[in-house]
Amino acid sequence: MLKHILTLFILIATTSLFAQGINVPVSFDGSFSQQIKNSKGKVLKYRGKVYFNAPSETKWIYRYPTKKEVCSSGKNLAVIDHDLEQVSYYKINNGFNLSRVLHNAKLYKGRTYTTKYQNTLYTIILNSKGEIEQIAYKDNLDNIVNIIFTKIHYKNRPISGSKFICARPKGYDTIY
Repeated sequence: MLKHILTLFILIATTSLFAQGINVPVSFDGSFSQQIKNSKGKVLKYRGKVYFNAPSETKWIYRYPTKKEVCSSGKNLAVIDHDLEQVSYYKINNGFNLSRVLHNAKLYKGRTYTTKYQNTLYTIILNSKGEIEQIAYKDNLDNIVNIIFTKIHYKNRPISGSKFICARPKGYDTIY
């Protein structure tokens, strides 16, 4: 799951840009649902809320089926797992460039764009306003990952920095 969280973070964390009609704003918030289907057909489903500030502040709040918070500044990642009462900290390696993915995305049909980046094919679907509605890809473990964004609110100014804090709850174990 951490690989998926990292991929999600990196996919969203970028500056404002327009790429072939794909608009990633200065900031946004909204709800998301994520479905991961493995090669044997087993499906995992997650739901929650997401906050994004350009260039790289992101916070994913998983509410179902487990409670987690995933925060990143673009260089560091914190994962608070409330079920395990554990906080894990990671350094993020550069390796995925969302601006390049979006810049290279080509219109496939209607509001669907595709692009191949680092041997992974990404499908990006925009809503009628030209905002990101869905992102799908197959990861290097042959899982099909589908993220659907709802109630997205694009903004022209950054969201308050306090929304991106992942404070370590008292008594939680820490892993570096």
